[in-house]
Amino acid sequence: MQTEKQRIPDVSWKKWGPYVSNREWGLVREDYSADGDAWNYTQHDTAEAKAYRWGEEGICGLCDDLQKLVFSIGFWNKKDKMIKERFFGVTNGQGNHGEDVKEYFYYLDSTPTHSYMKMLYKYPQNAFPYDDLLKTNAERNKEQAEYELIDTGIFEQNEYFDIFIEYAKESQNDILIKVTVTNKSEKENPLVVLPSVWFRNTWNWGYDDYRPELSSDEAKNIKINHKDLEVKYIYAKQSSKTLFCDNETNNQRLYQSPNTSEYCKDGINDFIINGNLSSVNSKNTGTKASFLIDENFKAKETKTFEFRISDKDLKDPFDDFTEIFESRQKESDEYYAEIQKGINSEDEKLVQRQAFAGMLWNKMFYHYNVEKWLKGDPAEPRPPKSRDKIRNYDWKHLNNQHIISMPDKWEYPWYATWDLAFHTISFSLIDPDFAKQQLKLFLFEWFMHPNGQLPAYEWNFSDVNPPVHAWAVFRVFKIDEYLRDKPDLEFLESAFQKLLMNFTWWVNKKDNNGNNIFEGGFLGLDNIGVFDRNTELPNGEQLEQSDGTSWMAMFALNMMRIALELAQYNNVYEEMATKFFEHFLSIAHSLDNMGDENVGLWDEEDEFFYDAIASSDGDHMYLRLRTIVGLIPMFAVEVIDDEMIENLPNFKSRMKWILENKPELAALVSHWEVKGQDSKHLLSLLRGHRLKRLLSRMLDPNEFLSQYGVRALSKEYEANPYTLNFNDTDYTVKYTPAESDSGLFGGNSNWRGPIWFPINFLIIESLQRFFFYYSPDFMVEYPTGSGNYSNLDQIADSLSKRLSNLFLKDENGNRPFNGQYPRFQTDPDFKDYILFYEYFHGDNGRGVGASHQTGWTGLIAKILQPRFSKKEIAASETEMPENVEKQKS
Repeated sequence: MQTEKQRIPDVSWKKWGPYVSNREWGLVREDYSADGDAWNYTQHDTAEAKAYRWGEEGICGLCDDLQKLVFSIGFWNKKDKMIKERFFGVTNGQGNHGEDVKEYFYYLDSTPTHSYMKMLYKYPQNAFPYDDLLKTNAERNKEQAEYELIDTGIFEQNEYFDIFIEYAKESQNDILIKVTVTNKSEKENPLVVLPSVWFRNTWNWGYDDYRPELSSDEAKNIKINHKDLEVKYIYAKQSSKTLFCDNETNNQRLYQSPNTSEYCKDGINDFIINGNLSSVNSKNTGTKASFLIDENFKAKETKTFEFRISDKDLKDPFDDFTEIFESRQKESDEYYAEIQKGINSEDEKLVQRQAFAGMLWNKMFYHYNVEKWLKGDPAEPRPPKSRDKIRNYDWKHLNNQHIISMPDKWEYPWYATWDLAFHTISFSLIDPDFAKQQLKLFLFEWFMHPNGQLPAYEWNFSDVNPPVHAWAVFRVFKIDEYLRDKPDLEFLESAFQKLLMNFTWWVNKKDNNGNNIFEGGFLGLDNIGVFDRNTELPNGEQLEQSDGTSWMAMFALNMMRIALELAQYNNVYEEMATKFFEHFLSIAHSLDNMGDENVGLWDEEDEFFYDAIASSDGDHMYLRLRTIVGLIPMFAVEVIDDEMIENLPNFKSRMKWILENKPELAALVSHWEVKGQDSKHLLSLLRGHRLKRLLSRMLDPNEFLSQYGVRALSKEYEANPYTLNFNDTDYTVKYTPAESDSGLFGGNSNWRGPIWFPINFLIIESLQRFFFYYSPDFMVEYPTGSGNYSNLDQIADSLSKRLSNLFLKDENGNRPFNGQYPRFQTDPDFKDYILFYEYFHGDNGRGVGASHQTGWTGLIAKILQPRFSKKEIAASETEMPENVEKQKS
């Protein structure tokens, strides 16, 4: 067995990893203001002087799983106003479309245990254009493109350094670090390299005053003394000096009050930039330290610097350095060679491996105790009274201190529940244990609210995400079962029990009228409608959401399917399967029969699902705006094998009674009693006719179908914007293929046209599931208007290829995500480094939004993975497992 594959189950190999945030400033966790203005309470230009309460940030950072010790690297080109210790970007209020990192860095490789990792940072040799980026972005309007770092001209004449940072673990607590710097310009240039190590400040808050220590008696060795850490030294092969200060806030600089430490957090920066000898500790002790490497690089010259963090007292820390690095690189290559069997294209392998790397690098130590944050710490001034009812005051139970997969460690360095559900699908291909652990984490009592709600994200834990957690649990369970040839029933059963609480919360809290029609905006999909879907309408009207109801139908089917799986081993779960079967039928009935008028969210005239406004007198008005909201009913689909039903007699008899005695329910869903190919049954919100009508819109290039996937809004509204007059107010929605021109929701209403991976992925999976029932005989015109017909499996494959084409080289060697910048398409030093954006231009595929959101855009790794054979799909989705009878209790 491969070496890396053997390591993965051993959690001690994951104790150290890239768990450091790319941005801690501007976060809710670090905001102790009276009014909750997190972006302005901590800022980029004050971050170097402030000791954080809840986490740490750095460039290419490494830390232990409780972030007691952090390693990161700073750089100075002798022209910048500060050491480059953290990535710069504009905030939501400073940028014309939203928060955005203005740096270029790429995650290139990582094994699941982080035994080997590699990334690239491109650092300019001229003064970083901080002011220009702020000023120009602030001056631009929503119709203009964002002003990016490359637009400033700073990379012209190749005046930058390529800095490759690599890690290789000799053992669990012995980590080698290699920094390879290349001067890309034709001129000689200086560079100061500052490998830094520091302790997260845990001693200033009034709970534990234990203070660890760093010390040194020579230029190439720093001693690490922490009672809870096994690592004892950090070594440098090349260093002229060690510099020491403390991870303490510079109160004098920030607040004009006395400092508690003589040598503050920004002491090393002050010494390097200003030559201030008194800002560093001449005794070479402290809680933050750096090696000083000051080099000149000739034109095109490359230099390599070596470091080692170790639990061993090594006489020659670098004698086996090259050998260890070569071994770990080889092991990484061997591991991914097995993962990528069946992928023949080298370009596809490159994209997939960087997608996996981005997901692994975006794991982060996330620490947030809401009760302590609201009350303040014993050793700190008491927070203003206004904080008693500031955001998240009703989540006092939430206490997170875990390694969690982030959407993007700069733009979204906090978890988002529905993002994470999609993350786990790709993670399950390389580290199923981590995928399962992440899903279970959010169901534990220190995450889930006592009422059953899952936390959304730190800006407002009470916001509502689409309920995709149960879907992810079952998908990860099945992928894991296929890869290991053994079902992890303990994981599935444990998750199911907690998901019951979450389902109950949805039923009790989001179905205001008890009619199985679900209201309330969704974080993410909140801004896709005519108006903010979280807004309370002025005259007591309610927004009946076709997607909200469809998500819940999907949730019910997911829970039914999990219960059926568990019932094969324990027949007690047959009753739960029946419960969710009935829930699904009730929701399906409500989708077509709202109120006394028996109208539904399916518009018979337009043959599309729309949101509707329900007035207090029972009237309903369709909002005939064609968005992906109307496609989401496709996601509620399940196919059950006849053999499974025959082996669950209690479920079969109850199901039969319902369908015979409640024909109004049985008639509303796809014909359950009609067996499809190979004696399979279909549960879906869509009968064949409705599915075809939805697909005719979705597969129309003039509406939803782009060359690169399915758009979020019909392109019809580009030339003919949708308009609505409601309560004497005019509302207009226009197709905008990339950045939004609306400030409707948080200044960034970005669901109005672009291509989003999570929705596209669910569309593909739903089409595959429908195909599994309908067989190849069910044909649809594709693309609409072309006169060509394809079956649903062929269409799913084609949509997968369209999404893949965002990243893969086209016939001209260009990658569409790179958009309007020719240099990114042709320069060998840029063109094969992949950025996984938050979403993509609906017409040309250009990447938009967060540039490192390998989280849900990392689904490309699963899309590029060869699919199971048809037989394996059947086994993984619907058939009875072998030897189930002898395992059944």
